Amino acid sequence: MIIKVVFPLAIPELYSYQVPAELQHEIKVGIRVEVSLRDKLYSALVYEIETEETAGITTKYIISVLDEIPIVSQKDLILWKWISDYYCCTIGEVMQMALPGGLKLESETKVQAGEVDYQDIDLNDDEFMVAEAVNVRKEITISEIKNILDRKTIYPIVRKLLEKNVISITETLIEKYSEKKIKVVSFTLDYKSEGNKVKALDMIARSEMQTNALLSIISLSKNTERVPVSDVYEMSGGNLSILKALEKKGILSIEEISTSRITNYLLDDEKLPPLSIEQKQAIETIEHAHAEDKPVLVHGVTGSGKTRLYIDLIQKCIANGKQAVFLLPEIALTTQMVDRINAIFGQDLMVYHSKLNSQERVEVWFETAKGRPLIMGARSALFLPFKSLGLIIVDEEHDPSYKQDNPAPRYHARDCAIVISKYHEASVVLGSATPSIESFENAMNHKYQLVKLLERYGAVNMPQIEVVDMAYAKKTNRVKSLFSLQLLEAITQTIEAQKQTILFQNRRGFAPIVQCGKCGHTSMCVNCDVNLTLHRYFDELRCHYCNYRRKNPIKCPECGSDDLKEIGSGTEKIEQEIKMHFPAARVARLDFDTAKSKSSFEKILSSFAKREYDILIGTQMVTKGFDFDHVTLVGIVNADSLLMYPDFRANERAYQMMTQVAGRAGRRLEQGKVIIQTHRPDHPILTDVLNQNYMNMFQRETKERDEFAYPPFYRMIILELKHKDAAYLDKAADLLVEKLKKRIEKRVIGPASPGINRVRNLYIKLITIKFEKDPKVMRFIKQLILHTKAELINKDGIKGLRINIDVDPY
Repeated sequence: MIIKVVFPLAIPELYSYQVPAELQHEIKVGIRVEVSLRDKLYSALVYEIETEETAGITTKYIISVLDEIPIVSQKDLILWKWISDYYCCTIGEVMQMALPGGLKLESETKVQAGEVDYQDIDLNDDEFMVAEAVNVRKEITISEIKNILDRKTIYPIVRKLLEKNVISITETLIEKYSEKKIKVVSFTLDYKSEGNKVKALDMIARSEMQTNALLSIISLSKNTERVPVSDVYEMSGGNLSILKALEKKGILSIEEISTSRITNYLLDDEKLPPLSIEQKQAIETIEHAHAEDKPVLVHGVTGSGKTRLYIDLIQKCIANGKQAVFLLPEIALTTQMVDRINAIFGQDLMVYHSKLNSQERVEVWFETAKGRPLIMGARSALFLPFKSLGLIIVDEEHDPSYKQDNPAPRYHARDCAIVISKYHEASVVLGSATPSIESFENAMNHKYQLVKLLERYGAVNMPQIEVVDMAYAKKTNRVKSLFSLQLLEAITQTIEAQKQTILFQNRRGFAPIVQCGKCGHTSMCVNCDVNLTLHRYFDELRCHYCNYRRKNPIKCPECGSDDLKEIGSGTEKIEQEIKMHFPAARVARLDFDTAKSKSSFEKILSSFAKREYDILIGTQMVTKGFDFDHVTLVGIVNADSLLMYPDFRANERAYQMMTQVAGRAGRRLEQGKVIIQTHRPDHPILTDVLNQNYMNMFQRETKERDEFAYPPFYRMIILELKHKDAAYLDKAADLLVEKLKKRIEKRVIGPASPGINRVRNLYIKLITIKFEKDPKVMRFIKQLILHTKAELINKDGIKGLRINIDVDPY
């Protein structure tokens, strides 16, 4: 028997291995096997089973079989293959993305004593330290050797010790997943009755601590026979030695059991608000479209009750014995949505995203395969091994977070959801207040069923939007630092009314540029061609691309002048200014600096929802569909930074971001207010936001894109070339363009340098390929790109060049 396996590596081909006769009965497609590759051990996934005659090749044998049942279905493997073909990557890269880390095993190199005694041979100091450590501890790892020597590069030392036969090396496959064990306590058979529990209390009456522990166990055991010892400690203040004493007296039994890491939510009889007439009509239209296997796009204004629709559809899906997956663009949004619906679905609900630890992700993976009804999460949740998928919901489908930029596969979860639904025969609902132009065009062409929700739920008014001309405001002295008087007055009124304000600025840090007023010097990143951003809280200049940082200088490093000017403003500066204007206000900031971890993110949002803050200042994190009861004012501090971006999607994204952040205002009974500060009040996008006119924006943008051959009317692939040598990169890029133009001529644009043409010491060139929406043309161009890429490296001898292929880069 010969099998073809997939490794979680960017390897272009599948590898073949022989299966020993004694393991052949255990082999199935989708299970993991232990194999050797390039002197390391890996867990590879069985992709295909062949007979020896058809294979006709000599191969290595597999070492062992790791699973009894497949962890990935045949259906999922077909999907992985489609993703690798469509997005021009390897199936190993898809496996790396889809599988939780705990299921991707590789070996660890372990060093043991060799045949020669280290004391009988001449060794230098470093070699002697390693040999002595091996002798004392019998076995050490490569990482431990690095710590012993306090060096990053230790391989020359290891190689010399191997040559001298002082050490030997073995590879051991490391199991990353292990069941979670907890200690539990229960009454022994003799003390299960209430009467005997009283006797036990009498027996230990002299010991106050044992009495407290036993009373706690009696109380806790009303709900469960086995009580976690941690609960006993918390209630009684006791410890393990006290429980051991009770065990010795024959009253209790202490044991270790396996338990789940997955959070179980409690079901509550929380009544859902009734469906409005508009929502009922929407449900009917959605169900009719699903009966015809047609994806649905729900275009509902902010606050129209899209979530209420989703809940109704999920309940019906679960009632039919199917699973539903509910995708959200941000992990933080997942957390808030869980808070809203966990009472409705209880233990049917699981959450899956990258902030879960490796062990938790493995458990969610296996629970999904068993058929847990509802999974909510970010884009990666789409690739769980569903047993019987019936419904996919992609909320805020316009959000750029659904597109994976790095590493490969550079997939779009919204587009993959449509394909996955075909494999599983599931229904799809895409929802947004500001749909992507691609999705809305599909709805206009009747590929998707369009469902509109034009009114906010409960007849709540849409927010009143006001655009402030900052150029005129400055001329008439109606500006204080970064804020117009209109915005400051509105914040004052909001605080007095005991309501809340959100201020949006799409730039973190204090100031994006620190410039010398005398010589004009600006501090640049040493690894990237960007200015360093001042972060006043840390008193550091930081690069937002490679995380390089250095202390904020007191004097100019070029001329020594102390006339350093801070140009521009980020969320940190806005926070400082707001605290100066409103010293009594409680102010919070939500950006990457304050919310790096899941817990800190949740804490800020939770505190704001509980009205512990009056003003929340944030980057685009605050635009993501959050629902706060008491927010009545939203201020967009600098709309120009959204509008002046060199990208064909800039207008669409600016409209979406401003409309979304505006939608956080006045979501309950009171009408909200939105103030947008700009130097270009006549910009057509601002007019559309002001009039809440999505159709006008859509028609203008599609007209321009059709005229200039951009999506959704044409397809795009971007090739990103990277190399440490700028001249070498130019040569490689020109050669690649020359080869491509021979076959597809005018469809190739470039090479061009991006706005930031060096990141992490790698220079960048972009080649754009635009072509007509024809599947045959697309297939041909993808094959041409892959062939030309291979030719460039293998035939033309271009070394050290990275070529990233981004299909549908929007």
